[in-house]
Amino acid sequence: MKALTYHGAKSVKVDNVPDPGLANADDIILKVTATAICGSDLHIYRGKIPGMEHGDILGHEFMGVVEEAGSGVTSLRKGDRVVIPFVIACGQCYYCNKKLFAGCETTNPQTSTLDGRGALMNKKTSTSGAGLFGYSHLYGGYSGGQAEYVRVPKANVGPIKVPNALADEQVLFLSDILPTGYQAAVNAQLGPGSSVAIFGAGPVGLMAALSARFLGADKIFMIDHHSYRLGFARDTYGVIPINFDDDEDPAETILKATQNHGVDASIDAVGFEAKGSALETTLAALKLEGSSGKALRQCIAATRRGGVISVPGVYAGFIHGFLFGDAFEKGLIFKMGQTHAQLYMPELLEHIGNGKMKPEVIITHRMSLADAAKGYEIFNNKEEDCRKVVLTP
Repeated sequence: MKALTYHGAKSVKVDNVPDPGLANADDIILKVTATAICGSDLHIYRGKIPGMEHGDILGHEFMGVVEEAGSGVTSLRKGDRVVIPFVIACGQCYYCNKKLFAGCETTNPQTSTLDGRGALMNKKTSTSGAGLFGYSHLYGGYSGGQAEYVRVPKANVGPIKVPNALADEQVLFLSDILPTGYQAAVNAQLGPGSSVAIFGAGPVGLMAALSARFLGADKIFMIDHHSYRLGFARDTYGVIPINFDDDEDPAETILKATQNHGVDASIDAVGFEAKGSALETTLAALKLEGSSGKALRQCIAATRRGGVISVPGVYAGFIHGFLFGDAFEKGLIFKMGQTHAQLYMPELLEHIGNGKMKPEVIITHRMSLADAAKGYEIFNNKEEDCRKVVLTP
């Protein structure tokens, strides 16, 4: 089959690779009908995620039709049309029983060569978190869905059947960015009349804006440095755009617009590749710190006392200049982490079905899988006003 494979920083290509086969009784083989390039994929593309090996198949946002089902699969059969969550969860462990599916401790086990606990630094004897599709051997080394076919383990727990009345593009983002943006808004405790600052107008930031508006937020500030993304968010979700190329201190601007209190919550949809100071850039390059803390510092400054900072953006390692004392002084709540996608997918599918959510409006580029490398280049370089790329095998 054809699949997009990794060969180093900014080097991906579509290769002929072996077709996947069933490995466990609760596996399915999925014929992929649509897949997308996620902002998190760009971390891999830029060579920023350790644990990648040459030939690894990328992609964690995908959907398709069940081609084959293992003998232990009870909820699906050949021909079912499903969306696959990017988190692989067993549904039975300590964390799955708490509906914390991203904490599943059975799908990213330790082996003789891999630790199996993701990016944790101070691991001690803690158990692992969930495996992820197409996201390095830190998270299980599972093949991703930017391919013609993919093996989907734990198929009784993750895949969700979708009605034929809904097009692929309407439901594809149930795989990651829509539940991720929604969890970010829920974690931010948004409701009618809330105010929120969303840092980052990429796909997750846009889904957070969609979700914030859906939950009743009244005032949404959005901070980014791409004017075309801010313009789209303003026109589509009614955000108040702030371009940090023109405004060096968005947090101060937000404070002045909120009687110097700050917003009820801030959402950091940027993550560890936020642009920081020259010192932070140097420290990160020397691997003396994990990432810039600029976005988090802005979140802390922009949020009112007793407010919430929600972090869907990916972070790893330690951060210089976190300003923990400021967070303590303001009594802030932090909620963050990988998305418990299985928890939110049924509810969000219902909202898509009744027309209350239209995540597909962010799509700008539709390409074939054969052109996936070009799609990565366009998305990474923010060419052609690219917001989101969808690939079809």
